[in-house]
Amino acid sequence: MNSVHDMGGMHGMGPIAPDADEPVFHADWEGRVHAMVVATPTRSNIDAGRHRRERILAAEYLRMTYYEKWLDSLCTGLLEAGLVTEAELATGRADPAASRATPRLHADGIRAALSTRGSYERPAPAAPLFKPGDRVRGRNVHPIGHTRLPRYVRGRVGIVERHNGAYVFPDANAHGLGEDPKHLYSVRFTARELWGPDASELESVSLDLWEPYLERA
Repeated sequence: MNSVHDMGGMHGMGPIAPDADEPVFHADWEGRVHAMVVATPTRSNIDAGRHRRERILAAEYLRMTYYEKWLDSLCTGLLEAGLVTEAELATGRADPAASRATPRLHADGIRAALSTRGSYERPAPAAPLFKPGDRVRGRNVHPIGHTRLPRYVRGRVGIVERHNGAYVFPDANAHGLGEDPKHLYSVRFTARELWGPDASELESVSLDLWEPYLERA
């Protein structure tokens, strides 16, 4: 995305002031939202969930707290999947005439669901184009849909540090186009390449970037 949803590297958003001993949830409702997202049938596609949050209007996105965005994405996903109606969401009550689905997750399965680590790694579709040590440039593209390519590395040159294997490609998966696995690389960019000559010459940023995001420099 190219709106406020991609805030990496943006200035003027105010200082970051983390709470001392910050709790996991600031209010009970946040924990309930987290639990509902874990249990929802729409959770299987994390990329689609992220894209739903990116579709929140910019002014609303900036106003919302973290879990308000989660709740908005959850409600949108349930509506789009036909699992609830607008009336059910508005009233908080199930339509008596609606069919009853088998729950995806019961209370006794929550601990296992939260502690079981999934994987998005997939068999490689072809040989990787790049290897450690190669100079690459973030492609200067501006897709209208979901992408995990940050704006601040588009057009910037970095060095491939590591080839991580092939993983589900979020740009396709978010839009229901299949997993379309692509090679994933760790790429290091110097701070001065990203932020200009006033940045520290000792600092750098490493990002995991899919192959379609990169071109040889």
